[in-house]
Amino acid sequence: MISKACVVGTYQRKLEEIARHSTIDLTVIVPPAWKDDRGMLRLERVHTAGYRLLAEPIRFNGNFHLHYYPTLAQRIADFQPHIVHVDEEPYNLATFHAVRLARRAGAKSLFFTWQNIDRRYPPPFSRIEKWVLRHVDYGIAGTEEAAEVWRTKGYDGPMAVIPQFGVDPDIFSPEPRDQDASADDRPFVIGYAGRLVPEKGLDLAIEAAARLPGKWLLSLAGDGPERERLIEMAGVYNIGGSVHFPGPIASTDMPDYYRSLDALVLPARTMPNWKEQFGRMLIEGMACGVPVIGARSGAIPGVIGDAGLTFPEGDIDALRDCLLSLIEHPRLRQQLIEAGRQRVLEHFTQAQIADRTVKIYRQLAMVIASAT
Repeated sequence: MISKACVVGTYQRKLEEIARHSTIDLTVIVPPAWKDDRGMLRLERVHTAGYRLLAEPIRFNGNFHLHYYPTLAQRIADFQPHIVHVDEEPYNLATFHAVRLARRAGAKSLFFTWQNIDRRYPPPFSRIEKWVLRHVDYGIAGTEEAAEVWRTKGYDGPMAVIPQFGVDPDIFSPEPRDQDASADDRPFVIGYAGRLVPEKGLDLAIEAAARLPGKWLLSLAGDGPERERLIEMAGVYNIGGSVHFPGPIASTDMPDYYRSLDALVLPARTMPNWKEQFGRMLIEGMACGVPVIGARSGAIPGVIGDAGLTFPEGDIDALRDCLLSLIEHPRLRQQLIEAGRQRVLEHFTQAQIADRTVKIYRQLAMVIASAT
């Protein structure tokens, strides 16, 4: 498997669950670090049992479309894999490079996609995309909407719908606490974790919180280009003391962060070239016993289901009303805590996602066996 996402330590639990299957010999190639809106994410070696995790050089680090691994040909020659799983979109150079090397080595290949907008790319990416769709052996889409995009673009091969990662419910678990925020006169704590970018709608969260009565605290964890604007915005509303920016949090510390919250919000907004593809923080928060609120944007309603609250995209008053309902109704809060945890256990654990991924590997292995 080739995956820049697996520099994140908690994501590596899926790899351990894949490797747990006795028929799987797994090698995972990651960069030593990956650069994105939050800065440089360095490799966290956290869950590494049962498989090989190799940090290989990467060219054009931080360039989503153009990055690739110059040593990949040698690694494929070393390991002689039957299957090459590229954890990247079909239009990326890294995918083209890996699928081409897999074909040269006689291995089957598959890609992963979150892309849920039918975007058309200029050359060379349009050509890369067409070539990959013609020559790859399997596709995995994070959502049904993403799968439909690639069917529309002409991919007619086998495709499964499986989220990229789940959560480990033993690590992301609730901690008993008094759910009545007013009982000890502490503030009601509202949280977010992720990139601080316009599409996440964090300005809406600040405006909605500013309209709440009583004592509250808004914690926007992460980093990104919107940070300074959001700090200034909190100052304009004269609520700077109630809006905190704790910065990036290590993946292994995220469960404790979620457990400190009374509600988790994702007020994402659709942009011309982006809409919410999943919202991983939602399943992590639900697993930790945090009621979640999300905009009806992109994949968010499908992730939350009936285990949280949703509101019309961009509607600040509706977001404020959702927050107020959680503040004023402890019983509703407790119901959503239980429903959210149950939804994760039924649909979004790392073990479930790993098992479904291994099922695809076995299908490809059967094709290989029948051809020999």
